[in-house]
Amino acid sequence: MRLLRTVFCLVVLCALSVLPGYALSQEPARIEPVTVVTAKQAQIFDTEVADTDDLRARGLMFRHKLPEDRAMLFDFGDPRPAAMWMKNTYISLDMLFIRADGSIAAVAENTEPLSLQTISVQEPVKAVLEVAAGTVKRLGIQREDKVFHPIFKEEEDQAVVPQP
Repeated sequence: MRLLRTVFCLVVLCALSVLPGYALSQEPARIEPVTVVTAKQAQIFDTEVADTDDLRARGLMFRHKLPEDRAMLFDFGDPRPAAMWMKNTYISLDMLFIRADGSIAAVAENTEPLSLQTISVQEPVKAVLEVAAGTVKRLGIQREDKVFHPIFKEEEDQAVVPQP
């Protein structure tokens, strides 16, 4: 019986290792602070940075919760039109599409979990910040608000990141 259980566990682990989001050898994303500044406040998020193809492909798939102070930043490198989807994502998210200068080009609120519908912006963006659904409304985030992280080019007049 013990042998059967061991074989079963090995088969399950091998099967899971070939499914997207379950590869056993995947490196975790590094965590860095990202600050979103609105007209009324600044909010710092502990953010997973998805800056490789594997990390961007996995994103927040298979997660069942995302705390209000956490986020994921998808760094595309060079600015480009971006399209996201919610395949295998069990939680609703708000998405901020961010230009190379850190300004928000577009906002998508309360995305539908597990949906294959694309959420996109045609304007070239450098990144997308995903936060828990309801964050945009709670913080009053709007187009043209600013996001601060080292991947965004800072202009001389914004060299100091506002503190909350």
